[in-house]
Amino acid sequence: MAADVGSVSQKLSTGIRLRLSLMMFLQFFVWGAWFVTMGTFLGEGLSASGSQISLAYLTQSLGAIVAPLIIGLIADQFFSAQKILGVLHIAGAVLLWIAGDASQFGLFFPLILGYMILYMPTLALVNSVSFRQMRDPERQFPGVRVLGTIGWIVAGLIIGWLGWERGQLPLTFKMAAVASLILGIYSFTLPATPPTGRGEKSSMGQMLGLEALGLLKSRSYLVFFLSSIAICIPLAFYYNFTNLFLNEVGVNAAAAVQSLGQVSEVLFLLLLPFLLKRLGVKKTLAVGMAAWALRYICFAFGDSGGLFWLLLVGLLLYGICYDFFFVAGQIYTNRFAGDRFRSSAQGLITLATYGVGILNRLAGVRADRRLLRRRRHASVAPDLDHPCGDRRRRSRPLPAPVQRPQHAHNGEPWPGDGDHDARGAGGCPAYAEGPKRRPLTSEL
Repeated sequence: MAADVGSVSQKLSTGIRLRLSLMMFLQFFVWGAWFVTMGTFLGEGLSASGSQISLAYLTQSLGAIVAPLIIGLIADQFFSAQKILGVLHIAGAVLLWIAGDASQFGLFFPLILGYMILYMPTLALVNSVSFRQMRDPERQFPGVRVLGTIGWIVAGLIIGWLGWERGQLPLTFKMAAVASLILGIYSFTLPATPPTGRGEKSSMGQMLGLEALGLLKSRSYLVFFLSSIAICIPLAFYYNFTNLFLNEVGVNAAAAVQSLGQVSEVLFLLLLPFLLKRLGVKKTLAVGMAAWALRYICFAFGDSGGLFWLLLVGLLLYGICYDFFFVAGQIYTNRFAGDRFRSSAQGLITLATYGVGILNRLAGVRADRRLLRRRRHASVAPDLDHPCGDRRRRSRPLPAPVQRPQHAHNGEPWPGDGDHDARGAGGCPAYAEGPKRRPLTSEL
């Protein structure tokens, strides 16, 4: 019983470890079941524009902005964290089920916005529940958190194995809804995590979780906080359009391919306790930031042809990027916050990593500008794979060939006469077959 109220020994008991691990598995299974493929679901299923897809992913940021307020007002003051977790997931299950039946973006958006407002606080809550049971989080937390990554991988593999990306993506929301309901019910059996501020007189700032902002007075934590924001802005492009891009270029089971990133995450999570002990938190965070920069370089130069291996390297780097920065950052935040504002502090870092990356609206604007530029230039995009180089099909009919007197050229046809119909624009024989179309997302 003592373990259930947070009075734990130095060693995390097997029972508590298994319960927390199952919580993490379900937490990230629910998210991975629909989040990766939502761009494809919207683009192909609901004919959403790039801006609309970006707007749907923007709900993650809006939910993260609300998260510190919910956690600071409720989890640190009035109710046990595991009970709030259960209520949020049960309510979220209802919204996910309905979202899977949406037939147009106008119906889908308010449902997913409501869901993300409910879901994003749970990311901080599962951390708070876990940390309250641990005496040595730097050593014990990665072993529990790794089950969350496995949950995300399993969700992607199920989608790829069942072939849901071929017109059955609404089922991903149904699967996530069922898992969310199971987690909601299971949360009420988790170790008790009572509010640390219960019975104490608190100011309005403390009740809203604003006292966690005091962490930013530390120069080192402020640098980490701002770095988290900067890293997550370009990350929005990856979340919004990677799955849609991989499906457009013909990658089979794209969601399963993307889960390679989570496979590497599992490996590096297991190494994280050793590296934290050997390098320390700050150096580990620095390695994570460097890996993010290298990952974006791989995505910038990779393509669907001969440089596809760069995209795979970028996917595999996710393990270093996420574990050495995000997970290490959660541990770093827990160390700074102490017991009094642990939940609020986790909500604060959720705000930095998922909330202030609100600029991901730019990803959709960028996609729509590319599409508009295409329509202005020509009826199709440049065919970079064309044997004669970068050719475009003209948007207007070509003029009729000029008729010249035969005797002026010794009775032979003039060069180019009558070639337009047989050879296409620019006199290129290969254009008789028509140009190939590049996927929109390959130009982002």
